[in-house]
Amino acid sequence: MVPSPLALLLALGAATAALAEPLRFVDCGSKDGSIQEVNVSPCPTQPCQLLKGTSYSINVTFASKIESQGSKARVYGEMLHVDIPFPIPEPDGCKSGIQCPIQKGHSYSYLNKLPVKSEYPSIKLIVKWELVDDQDQMLFCWKIPVQITS
Repeated sequence: MVPSPLALLLALGAATAALAEPLRFVDCGSKDGSIQEVNVSPCPTQPCQLLKGTSYSINVTFASKIESQGSKARVYGEMLHVDIPFPIPEPDGCKSGIQCPIQKGHSYSYLNKLPVKSEYPSIKLIVKWELVDDQDQMLFCWKIPVQITS
């Protein structure tokens, strides 16, 4: 028996949904926006197991409380309460799923990649992800625990 295209689509959708469960996160100072959901894919359990040499998809749904011409992401690895800057390929939020200018009261899906380089140490840490508006105010800030593994 050949499965129908609809059955295949539903199975694929279920598999994708299992990989992109909303994460438990800590809001670390969202002032000009409110986070509705954070997804890291694949991250089926927490802390997220980040495999070296792999790139992870980040999707943050948030509502803006302000108008802004643009936005910029800053990502850190937090160890012993020290923020270590973590480079990402595209820090410009307007090139990461957000249609700019940002409108007050609108919801946005911010999409980006988190590359985990092979040379990173195998360590437990906190990923802290900020998106700031054109006045350097926090649209969102969230933290999740991760384990970098080989």
